[in-house]
Amino acid sequence: MTFLAAILFVAAGAQKAPDLAQTPPMGWNSWNIYACDITEDLVKEVARAIVDRGLKDAGYEYVVIDDCWHGKRDSLGFITADQEKFPSGIKALADYVHSLGLKFGIYSDAGWQTCGGRPGSRGYEYQDAMKYAEWGVDYLKYDWCNTEGLAAEGAYLTMRDALAAAGRPVLFSICEWGDNNPWLWARDIGHMWRTTGDIFDDFSGELDHGTWSSWGIMNILDMQDGLREYAGPGHWNDPDMMEVGNAMSVNEDRAHFSMWCMLASPLIVGTDIQHASDETIEILTNEEAIAVNQDKLGIQGFAHSKTDSLEIWYKPLSDGDWAVCFLNRDENDKEIEYNWNEKVVVDDFASRKIDFANIEYAIRDLWLHKDIGTTKKTLKATVPSHDVLMLRLSTK
Repeated sequence: MTFLAAILFVAAGAQKAPDLAQTPPMGWNSWNIYACDITEDLVKEVARAIVDRGLKDAGYEYVVIDDCWHGKRDSLGFITADQEKFPSGIKALADYVHSLGLKFGIYSDAGWQTCGGRPGSRGYEYQDAMKYAEWGVDYLKYDWCNTEGLAAEGAYLTMRDALAAAGRPVLFSICEWGDNNPWLWARDIGHMWRTTGDIFDDFSGELDHGTWSSWGIMNILDMQDGLREYAGPGHWNDPDMMEVGNAMSVNEDRAHFSMWCMLASPLIVGTDIQHASDETIEILTNEEAIAVNQDKLGIQGFAHSKTDSLEIWYKPLSDGDWAVCFLNRDENDKEIEYNWNEKVVVDDFASRKIDFANIEYAIRDLWLHKDIGTTKKTLKATVPSHDVLMLRLSTK
């Protein structure tokens, strides 16, 4: 599309690609594990591993290169790739990813420079979007570094319109760290928006960088409180990429993954897929947990009760089912006796209610992959430290 045609397109009324992300996006991003140490060969190897290790079959489809792929702009202002890291160019890499049946994603920034000091898109939004379309990009993560003087909503609107004008459907991932309450304005602009600052590979804690902080899994989970009403098909709260497989215990990885499924979060893997342990791959490819995340209703779960470091979360699912997750934040194991018949669960947002005294559900343990009775009997179980008991309730 020519520049003039793009202007006329926008004047006619642009919008984000309307049919994308009807369930939370699933994929892999390079940043958490590799940061700026990325090359085309590495990305190809990861893409191949996504196929070979079963992640593609489990639903992961986007392969996203984060910051530091950029070279300089050419004499006309169009962005180029770092020739040392990506000597074959981005289009060749995207073509390879597509040849595996996967989709290709890229990264830019609304400011003058990216967080890694590479050229940002400020003032070049339409040229960059045209180049992404030429390369075959399917996903854009758009960051918020070096944006002095910009208004977030306007900056992201500009890139949304540029992507639309370029004519290729692109999933638009807004990454301004929740600083400007994107859940209030981003629904018609992007397909997902970060709700917090950056994640790091710790179950609970803060990593102080001086002027900003990274947050542990439980800290980010707490920051989702009050946001569920803003999420749904085509527009998702994004509590950041997952740290499963990086530095935590298997229990903590399982809890992390389970809660991201309960949150209807985008499931974006941030680990070394090639060398990940079998336990990590087993967590990331748990089809029953993923089904909770990918449920077509697209309703985010909520904490129903919190007692002595044990939380009980509910998530309404299609066909009258529910997901229930017992989350143990404590350093010690927790014994539970949960009398379903005494519980009434009301979800006003989803217009759903359970009175367990009047309805019986079959119970499926989603990590043991087995049926464990019905709600007519008190549930007795042990939830290990920093772990979960994740269940699906289905009417008999």
